[in-house]
Amino acid sequence: MDPFVTVIIPSFNEEKHITSLLENILHQDYPRAKLEVFIIDALSNDRTREIIEEYHNRNPYIQMLLNEKRFVPFALNAGIKKSHGDVIVRMDAHSEYPANYISLLVKNLFELDADNVGGFWITKPVNDTPKANSIAIALTSVFGVGDAQYRLGVKKVCKVDTVPYGCFRKSLFDRIGLFDEELLRNQDDEFNARIIENGGSIYLIPDIAITYFARSDISSLVKMFFQYAFFKPLVNRKLKKPATVRQFIPLLFVLFLLLGWLGTFILPALFAVYIFGAGLYLLFNIFFTIKSTVDHGKGYLLFYLPWIFFLQHLAYGFGYLAGIINFVLLKKSPTTISTSR
Repeated sequence: MDPFVTVIIPSFNEEKHITSLLENILHQDYPRAKLEVFIIDALSNDRTREIIEEYHNRNPYIQMLLNEKRFVPFALNAGIKKSHGDVIVRMDAHSEYPANYISLLVKNLFELDADNVGGFWITKPVNDTPKANSIAIALTSVFGVGDAQYRLGVKKVCKVDTVPYGCFRKSLFDRIGLFDEELLRNQDDEFNARIIENGGSIYLIPDIAITYFARSDISSLVKMFFQYAFFKPLVNRKLKKPATVRQFIPLLFVLFLLLGWLGTFILPALFAVYIFGAGLYLLFNIFFTIKSTVDHGKGYLLFYLPWIFFLQHLAYGFGYLAGIINFVLLKKSPTTISTSR
């Protein structure tokens, strides 16, 4: 017997992607009679809401809710509270999904007796320009994003610390609570860490491939990495421990650049150490740039990737440092900090 499923999709200004997403939903092989879809929109000012209404008029099980608080955790919690499903599936408007996406998630959720299951990302550019292609490739490089398995892919079902979006039994939220609404970003990290902390399990399913569209320009990528890292220290403060170890590497890199440079003025002998460290980073950057260029056969990567890698690491490191200052040292509340969507 197929369980009733509620699909929850936060959205904001997604007119370029929302039609493709809704067509993905219409072509899911899961029984429509066992499906409700809530698109929770953060007051989009483009045609997103108009498009959703058009689909709702033809397919009443697709519904739109308004998220006047604008940020993702409020949308997720509003959808969970309104849901009638035994299973909650989160989807994102910036991705495309196979026709068996929901059915495979539900199947694996119960067969593995898991608390959360998800697929892996196939990262694609939003257009065919060298810059957009370079950004997409940087987001699939272990040097660019670390060892996050959902970005790199796996060959067999495995336990992980996080998956994209997620599929959960609704009873899980009764047991461990909803998404933390103080975390305007990174609410997934904290929630997944809470699952594991409560003895639960999260599985990555290699048979489920999600097409994720990367940012179209470098400034948007830098902003995304900064904001993603900014809330990490708050997540760690709430959990009383780091969710992952890999998150500290860009922070240590930025601290090395800042403190090492200042240290050379105090103790000139440190200059050699500083140059060695900076040179080592440069060698790694060049190695992974050349590797990606050879793997993908795109010569322009030699120009774009070194800068993209460097700016990703700087943005994440400075974002994490800013988060430590705001949330750990100054103990500010997220509600007092202006954060754009």
